[in-house]
Amino acid sequence: MVAATVGLVAVALPYVYVRRARTLRLRTFEEQFPEAIDLIARSLRAGHTFTAGLGIAAEEIPAPVGPEFRRVYDEQNFGMALQDALRAMAHRVPVLDARFFVTAVLTQREAGGNLAEVLDNLSRVMRERFKVKRQIRVVSAHGRITAWVLSMLPPALAAVLFAVSPQFIRVLADDPLGVKMAI
Repeated sequence: MVAATVGLVAVALPYVYVRRARTLRLRTFEEQFPEAIDLIARSLRAGHTFTAGLGIAAEEIPAPVGPEFRRVYDEQNFGMALQDALRAMAHRVPVLDARFFVTAVLTQREAGGNLAEVLDNLSRVMRERFKVKRQIRVVSAHGRITAWVLSMLPPALAAVLFAVSPQFIRVLADDPLGVKMAI
């Protein structure tokens, strides 16, 4: 029984680690993304092209946003159409803000207008969304902690009972009604 439990934990541990790393990376991306968009907007107002703004953002913004913009910049420089490179970024990064950015840039390129102003508005909306998300996490923290405590209470109580008085827990495994109750 112990070997099976250790085996399950060993199998699940890499998956949990990768999921956690992915979640942290996406949260960091969401935090840094408005700053990168502001940097691109400032470079546009300074007279640079959009692709030059991507290059500047790739140089100045740390990972994970910087390398994503570096990849878009490099793909565009090596011959891929800018639209395709931006769509590939939106596909690679499963963040709603990245899709908004790509949609805004592609729409502006087709319809025309002031891209710097569009990007300023987009970064402001992203910051506001992120602020609301943080407030929701703070407000729901008590409920999430309560859920963790209530879901861990039965296994913890079973482990304590097994250590203190194994005959009580053995009834759950030996008696057919006990098995049904455990399930």
